[in-house]
Amino acid sequence: MSVHVAVDLGASSGRVMVGAAAPGRLSLQEVHRFPNGPVPVGSDGGVQLHTDVVGLWREVLAGLAAAARTAPGARTVGIDTWAVDYGLLASDGSLLGTPRHYRDPRTDGVAERVFAAVPAQELYRRNGLQHLPFTTIYQLLAEAGGPLLAVADRVLLVPDLLGYWLSGVKAAEATNASTTGLTDVRSGRWAEDLLALAGVRPQQLPPVVDPGGALGGLRPGVLAETGLPGSLQLVAVGSHDTASAVVAVPARDEDFAYVACGTWGLVGVELAGPVLSAESFAANFTNERGVDDRVRYLRNVMGLWVLQQCLAEWSAAEGPQDLPALLGAAADVGAGGPLVDIDDPRFLPPGPMVERVRAAAAEAGSAPPTSKPEVVRCVVESLARAFARAVDDAVRLSGHRVRVVHLVGGGARNRLLCRLTADATGLPVVAGPVEATALGNVLVQARAAGDLRGSLEDLRALVRDTHELTTYAPSTALVPGLEIGTA
Repeated sequence: MSVHVAVDLGASSGRVMVGAAAPGRLSLQEVHRFPNGPVPVGSDGGVQLHTDVVGLWREVLAGLAAAARTAPGARTVGIDTWAVDYGLLASDGSLLGTPRHYRDPRTDGVAERVFAAVPAQELYRRNGLQHLPFTTIYQLLAEAGGPLLAVADRVLLVPDLLGYWLSGVKAAEATNASTTGLTDVRSGRWAEDLLALAGVRPQQLPPVVDPGGALGGLRPGVLAETGLPGSLQLVAVGSHDTASAVVAVPARDEDFAYVACGTWGLVGVELAGPVLSAESFAANFTNERGVDDRVRYLRNVMGLWVLQQCLAEWSAAEGPQDLPALLGAAADVGAGGPLVDIDDPRFLPPGPMVERVRAAAAEAGSAPPTSKPEVVRCVVESLARAFARAVDDAVRLSGHRVRVVHLVGGGARNRLLCRLTADATGLPVVAGPVEATALGNVLVQARAAGDLRGSLEDLRALVRDTHELTTYAPSTALVPGLEIGTA
């Protein structure tokens, strides 16, 4: 089997994986893992949140060196990360400043400035994106008032920035470019009118490239630092982590919804073209590009971020928490407890999350959860209900039939979340693989290298045939409008 290296950076952790692929065979080995998250920095204007992209680069190099020791014959490497964040480069390629994190408050109120120039629904018809206050178009407009954007030679999204440091090639991979709000929803290429809204010159952005092509070899310094072979090529994969995760959804046919669940929960269906109706706009659904020109029609849901923050809060006060035990205790709490709107903007920034959950429950007319198991139950069940609403809306708005929900990513380990999602949707939930993003990354590399052939459906069959999956049957009545079937 040929070997490929996946650099997979999520919003809360990063990992470097070595994958081996051939017809009928697919395996993955983690060789390096490290934490990630926003870094608070004080300034005269208050606390700013930054991305430690240089620290991430150091960890990527360490991971690539581990990959070289583990699999000295690796053929390719691919990078995926979270979306929307970027770095600015000077004309000599040096980094200008430290990139700001999407949870930074600098975008507060910026979207309204854009809507004053272009009505929100018209903007939706151009870029196809749901309204999220941290989308790149709003980040860049917030940046436009400072000194760096005006002098920047290039704007590179995080995976493209790391790819440039690896190879010297400046490119914008299409799946991640589609999350910026700066591309035309139909062509997937930069739209000059949208760039003008963000205060960006067209020449500041590199050309958009589709996933599945080789970008070039690695810099000599990177080869010397890591010990990787000089023949190794950087391949454009679905560099938005959700795009890679959807590649590895082990679906049998097209009648599926997916939940890519980690720090965020991305919930939707896969379509041949965008849905740009007034109803879709009102429901805040997004149209992002996928591998092989598919459309990822989805809604961003807050995901496991709220639970992660609650655990961090308890850990800071009491020491490490036993999450499996807490989830078991939360399952014993039973149904009928308080619920919150998990997508309430109050939950977006870091901070006193337990207090926010209790306040939101009280405002919804429920008795606030008091014990830790009650808080966990409230958060997890609220998240499952949000997933169900998103699946129901995706079916209603797209007309796409759904018979099964595939839950991939770290959330697939959370049995309580999987069970409650099956109950809330009234559909079977197939959980796994946990490392869907890295697997999708490897699959696109392997196909680009000629080790695998065929369509996305062929790649998904390989995942299904080589990885253990768990099916959760619903125990409640069907959600109206959804059709149940077998997984």
